[in-house]
Amino acid sequence: MTDSHAHLDACDEPAAELVARAREAGVTRIVTIGTGIDSGRAALALAEQNEGVVAALGIDPHQAASPEAGRLDELRELLAHPKAVAVGETGLDNARQFATPAEQRRLFDAQLGLADELGLPVVVHTRDADADTAAALAGFAGTVVMHCFSSPGLLSTALERGYYVSFAGNATYKNAPELREAAAAVARDRILVETDSPYLAPQPVRGRRNEPAHVVHTIAALAEVRQEPTDAFAAATHANAAAAFALP
Repeated sequence: MTDSHAHLDACDEPAAELVARAREAGVTRIVTIGTGIDSGRAALALAEQNEGVVAALGIDPHQAASPEAGRLDELRELLAHPKAVAVGETGLDNARQFATPAEQRRLFDAQLGLADELGLPVVVHTRDADADTAAALAGFAGTVVMHCFSSPGLLSTALERGYYVSFAGNATYKNAPELREAAAAVARDRILVETDSPYLAPQPVRGRRNEPAHVVHTIAALAEVRQEPTDAFAAATHANAAAAFALP
């Protein structure tokens, strides 16, 4: 199994312990996320130190009005690392106004350009910005991963354009039937599963700090919704992560 999106550098426990517990649960691959330059360096260090861990590196939209947004040359250097497999997370977030839409769009466009230049997939964070996200991605020809999918209004665009759609623990919540409906609609070769650790623990462990081992709960819930055997669905999402991030 693959946890396609985790913030190991933001977790309380040592990454080695989290990775060991994940492996015991059957999770053999984790994509850890860098959300800025220092976070990206930490993500790469964790990827170097822990077998089965790779890194996606970006500057998230919450920092689009900060000096971090001017560090794209440093981001380019980090992305040259052999353990770096994607640009992101990057995107647009109109729910939390840490930066104006224009500032966020400039940073998003710059990172899309970087992904295009380097031939890397892009991991997209989007919240309350469906139309603007679709517009920003319209000219991007590379691989797109819609992280922690929670925007049903973007589903038709994602399906039409062949994006990978990744679901986190919030898709298991009782008040989120629309996310389960979306998960049921995604093609079998385009669906991913993630924890977004340490956030969004799935329903069976809700209220606890999330970790990669808990991706098994989301896999089980979505397999049931899709009326697929859990093992087969887990294998499919593992293969999809390998395809999305060009992993062995």
